[in-house]
Amino acid sequence: MVDLTGRTALVTGGSRGIGRAIALALAQRGANVAINFFRNRSAAQETVDAIEAHGVKGRAYRANVAHEEQLHKLFDEFKQDFDRLDVLISNAASGVLKPALELTRRHWEWTMDINAATLLHLVQHAFPLMQDGGKVVAISSLGSVRAINNYAAVGASKAALESLVRHLAVELAPENINVNILSAGTVDTDALKHFPNREEILQGSREKTPAGRLVTPDEVADSALFLVSDYARMIHGQTLVVDGGYSIVA
Repeated sequence: MVDLTGRTALVTGGSRGIGRAIALALAQRGANVAINFFRNRSAAQETVDAIEAHGVKGRAYRANVAHEEQLHKLFDEFKQDFDRLDVLISNAASGVLKPALELTRRHWEWTMDINAATLLHLVQHAFPLMQDGGKVVAISSLGSVRAINNYAAVGASKAALESLVRHLAVELAPENINVNILSAGTVDTDALKHFPNREEILQGSREKTPAGRLVTPDEVADSALFLVSDYARMIHGQTLVVDGGYSIVA
């Protein structure tokens, strides 16, 4: 039902997990898709091959999107391959997982920069390429509104991200650009491997989720498709929660 033929998308952190699922979903609907990666070139190439298997153009650009010089280089390379950008998915994320009282200023600044400030810089680069309007979707988490063990810095950065999205949405709505947030529940991806209590998180989430199971990357991608489609043309500055009902249970 969603036709993205002729449109071009950029997905940061697009070689694995949720980012990869979104990139492939966009390609399956006809979009040309560029992904960004930082470490794993082989995973990025595998994703590009899977994108192009749908008969569209795929590209991969290596960059740490938290570094302004590397972000400039990413967009310089992007503009050599594409003349427009219709969909921007800000998915790349990182952060320090420690109790709040153990965080240093460096921990805090790094986490805020990669998870919140990066979206601002991405949009500033993307805006001139969205001459016919566009869609921006940032990926958040329930930690933006809930206290989670060892998640103080990341949760605060996600809350800042959601606030930034609201401000960008107001500024860009007159330009026919929608800016929104996808907030995913617990998804079993590589990102969870960094949590010391990973198995406890997974089991607790399964037990508490009314739907009876965890959200999959493909289900997050389905929601992203909705937000970048014409069906969501009057949705601006909103946070769409995809968690199987987890967050509504007391």
